[in-house]
This record gives sequence, structure tokens and C-alpha cells, in this order.
Amino acid sequence: MGRLGQISPPAWLTEGLRPQPAPVPWAAVVRASVALSAPLAVGMAADRPVYGALVSMGALSGVIGDTADAYRMRLLNIAVPQVFGALGVTLGALVFGHGWVAVGVVTLVALVSGMISSIGAIASVSGLLLLLNTVVGAGLPMPDPWWLPAVLLGLGGVVVLALTLLGWPLRRGAPERASVAAAYRTVADLLEAAGTDAYEERRRAVTQALNQSYDLVLGRRAREHGRAPVLIRLLAQLNALIPLVEAAPAANLKARRTGPPPPAVPAAVRALADAVEQGRTGDPVLDLPAPELPSERAVDHALRYAATVVHKAEPNPYNVDDRLGRPAALRVRVRRTARGVLFSGDSWRYGLRLALCIGLAQALVSLIAVPRSYWVALTVTFVMKPDFGSVFSRAVLRAFGTALGLVTAAIVLAEVPRGWWDVPVMVVLAALIPAFSAKGYAFQTAAITPVILLLSDLINRQGFDLILPRLYDSLIGCAISLIAGYLLWPESWHTRIGDRLADAVADAAAYVALAFSPKGDTGDQAARVRSRRKLYRDLSSVRAEFQRALTEPPPTGARAAAWWPLLVAVERIVDATTAARVRVDHGAPPPDRAEAAAIERELRELASGLRESEILVEVRAELTGPDDSVLRPVREEVRAARAIATPNPP
Repeated sequence: MGRLGQISPPAWLTEGLRPQPAPVPWAAVVRASVALSAPLAVGMAADRPVYGALVSMGALSGVIGDTADAYRMRLLNIAVPQVFGALGVTLGALVFGHGWVAVGVVTLVALVSGMISSIGAIASVSGLLLLLNTVVGAGLPMPDPWWLPAVLLGLGGVVVLALTLLGWPLRRGAPERASVAAAYRTVADLLEAAGTDAYEERRRAVTQALNQSYDLVLGRRAREHGRAPVLIRLLAQLNALIPLVEAAPAANLKARRTGPPPPAVPAAVRALADAVEQGRTGDPVLDLPAPELPSERAVDHALRYAATVVHKAEPNPYNVDDRLGRPAALRVRVRRTARGVLFSGDSWRYGLRLALCIGLAQALVSLIAVPRSYWVALTVTFVMKPDFGSVFSRAVLRAFGTALGLVTAAIVLAEVPRGWWDVPVMVVLAALIPAFSAKGYAFQTAAITPVILLLSDLINRQGFDLILPRLYDSLIGCAISLIAGYLLWPESWHTRIGDRLADAVADAAAYVALAFSPKGDTGDQAARVRSRRKLYRDLSSVRAEFQRALTEPPPTGARAAAWWPLLVAVERIVDATTAARVRVDHGAPPPDRAEAAAIERELRELASGLRESEILVEVRAELTGPDDSVLRPVREEVRAARAIATPNPP
């Protein structure tokens, strides 16, 4: 057993091969099956199988991009990338067969694609489709005239869009209501877990639920003219949840000493969630025990306020604070985005990395007679996608996923006759894409690979002969990505998690200062709420970056694992600070100014140390104060954070 443990693959390598627990999205499964198989059937009936295959390729792009919840956001997620995809296939078709001209054009498109991918989710998918379709257009013969492939691919996106929006008239606003209700339920779970080891995980679930809800509601409001009553009410209900979220850390501290809150409290929050989802109004009925301690008064006050807002029929549209995340005006966002893309070092670095890898892939297949050469650049495109995670792990996972997908494709191409049999096969293969995508990148690759191979075979008719060259091409593309997109760029394997964590610690210090400044004492609650929400959102982003770093090989993965406890400690410091502020707001004596200043100073010194060193060194924090101070839990958490040291200090 000892030898087997020594030769087993490391955790950072096998982490991505474990399927993630996720329910099967049955609606997406049905949409994918219909959207990819129906065009093939129409193409077969019209004796234009190539046309049907191109429409299905466009539908495949739409299926991959349909990742949002709200209908308006889904419309943008599908429609906008299709425009870039149409532009890409047109450029690729125009340079097909033009040798080094094609290499130069595809490389330039890769630079642009990489730079715009840093803007956001929609821009990321748009950049992916721009490059993806340029590579396909430059590598496969397309039907004439030049504009026809773009029209056919766009038609595939229209098919997915039409299927997606079928439920809009009946379910308009339902995703937003469901998201806000889900946020209430996560808070109920959080209060129920107060005083237990499950509290930290529940608190992170609350952060994710609030992020998603604010993004949905505020994102939709940005596209509404005026103040829509339904969205105003949802935003008011979401804002009303914030005091309850702030009271939760105080309830957790109290529960660790005297026991969990009474079951009536989380039950009341779940009843509010049902009222939000069903749109019920009327006088709220709350049967809550009388509060005694400051933490209990905080929960009681926040819960009663939330109940009043949830059951209110029409909130005042001019009394809804949407400054927690309302997008700026369109022209302001466009100007900021353009400036961010053109003058961002990260944007240029990623664009140049992607352009170098794509240029090498295109040059290689131009110098060496590689059949069906577009698959090499296609592999590079997927592996180098910026928001899929670590380049190293994606290269490894794509190699595994492609091998699994090729097994399926080999069976299909060897055993299934070409023609009408392709339609039922596509029904099954297309259904696997949304079902497997939620399980992880390797599983998504395994599902997409046979679909692309089948569609490619319909265009160039090479049958089973596609299989082994596809495997070789995938391995070549993964090797190019690892060498030119990973090893040659030190910042890709020397992680920046230390800088991100240092920023979070500095923000925590600023939050402590704001929470216990004279301005905080006199009631600038909105500024404190905005600061706390931003801090938790940033910590969620840092946590995601840490999780990506854990999939990197040493030293990056090992350093992320060693620093992980410090990230947890920072989250606990923010929680303890919020609990202290809430207790003061509900009757506890305020702390001494010097005590709060000492905590802020220790956090700023910690942030400075993180920026100056990649090694965690234990520091004995000299923090003193009265035992009955509300800041005592904060002092304890800061001392614990500063005492975290690397397992092997220098």
C-alpha cells in the first residue's frame, strides 16, 4: 500500500478529473439536442448536408455560450458572440489556402481575441468564437459565396436563441425572483449553521448567492428604461437581506457561547423566501422569541425589517438604494472598457501569449503537411481560454478529454452509416454537452470532441481516418500551449496569489477603520455596507484564484495550499469585524479608538509583508484590550492570522 501511495498521481493533477457534483440541466439538454440535430435533418432533406453541418456548428457555439440565468442576459450571451463568430468565419474563409497570409491574419485575430477576452463574460465568449471560427474558416473549405458560411453559422445561433426564449412570455422575471429567493434560503441555512463547523461554508454560499442575485437584477435594470416596478421590488427585497447577513456573524459568535438561535429564526427567513418567489404581499406574521442580547436584537430587527419589505406591495422607487453595484451609464462603461483593454498590461500579455501560440500552430501546419491542420490551432484556442482555469491543467485535461471523446467518435464513425443516421446520433451526442459541461473541463471536452468531429466529417467526408490525426493534432496543440503559453511566461507559473491576498488584507484593514471611525459611529451605514459587499466579492474572487492555483504543479500549487489558511483567516477577520459593528449598533459599548487603530495597523503590516515576500513568516501580534470589548474576537482572529507560518520557513 505504501508503494502504491508513492506512485499515485499528485492531487493537483487528478483534481480536474473528478466529476463535480451538479444536477443535470434537463432543459438545456433538450435544447442542445433539438438545436444541433434539427439543422442536420433539414440539411439532409434539402440535399445540403454541408449547410446543415454549418448551421449545427453555429448552434454548438450558442449552446456553449448559454450560461446565464436571466432571459435578457441569455439573449446577449448568445447573440453578441454570434456576431463575432460570423466575422471570424468570414475572415478565415477569405484567407483559406493563402499560406503565410493566413498565418498572419489568424495570429492577428488571436491577439485581438485575447485582449478583448479580458473585458468580461460576454466578451470572453465573443473572443473565443472570433478566433475559433477564424481557425475553422482558414482550415476547412467553405461553400461559396463568401458570405454564406457566416449566414449559416449565425442561423444556428438564431435557432438556439429561439429555443431559449420560448419561455420568456410565461417566465419573464422568474429567474430573478428565483435568484433572490435562493439568496434568502442561503441566509436561512447560514443562521441555522450558526455556532457549528458548517458556518464558514454556508457563509461563502451566501456570498455567491448575493453576487449572482445582484448581477442578475442590476444587470437587467441597466437595460430597462426608467424604473420597472418588478425590478424595483426585487432590488428592495435583496437590499433588505443585507442587515440580516450582517447580523449573522454576531449570531454565530453568540451561538458558539450559548447555543444556536431558535429554529423559528431560520424558518421565518425561509417563509420570506417563499413569499419572494411567489410574489405574495400582505401583513407579515412573525412568531419570534423576545431578544435579549445585542446579537439577538440585531437578528430580530433585521428579520422584521426584511419581512416588512418583502410583503410590501410597491416600494418607493426613489427610496431603493442600488448603489451596491448598479452599472454606470453605457458610454462610461464603453470608455472604461476601451481604456482598460488598450492600456492594461495583463490584456496585452494574454493577447501576446495567445497570438504566439496560435502563430506557432499555424506556422507549424504551414511548414509541415499536417492533414486537417486546423485542429492544432483549435486545441490551442480552447486550452488558452483565459477564464477556464490554469493553462497547465487545461492542457492535461484536454488531452484526457480528447482521448475519451475520440473513443466515442471512433465508434460512431466506424459503426454508424453516414446519412440520415447522423441525425439520431447527434440527438444523443448533443445532449451530453450540457450534461457533461457542469462536471468539469475534461468532461466537457469529451462531450464536444465527437460532435465537432461528426460535423467536420459532414463537411470534408474523411470518415474514420479523422480519428488518429485528431489525437496527434490535439497533443501537438497541448504541447504548444504548455511550452509557448506557459513555460515561456514566468508570471503564468509564478502565481500572483500573494498580491491578490495582500490587496484583500489591506481592504480588510480599511473596513476595520471605516466600521469604527467617527463617521461609522454616526451612521454612514451605506458606505460600510458597500465596503463589506465589495470585500466579500473580492475575497470570493481570490478564493477562486486560489482554487485554480491549487491545480498548478509545484511550486505554485504547493504555495497556494500553504497560503490557503491565511485566506480563511482574512474571511474570519471580516466576519468578526461585522459582528462587532452590529453589536455596537444594538447596544454594546463601543470599543476604544486605540484598540481599533492597533488592529488596523497589524493588518496593514501583514499586507505589506505579503507583498514583499513569498514566504509566510510567523509574527507575534501585540494586540491588547479589555476582555469584555466587542473587538476581542477581532483581536483573536488577527493574532491567528499573523501566527500563520510556512511549513518550512527559511
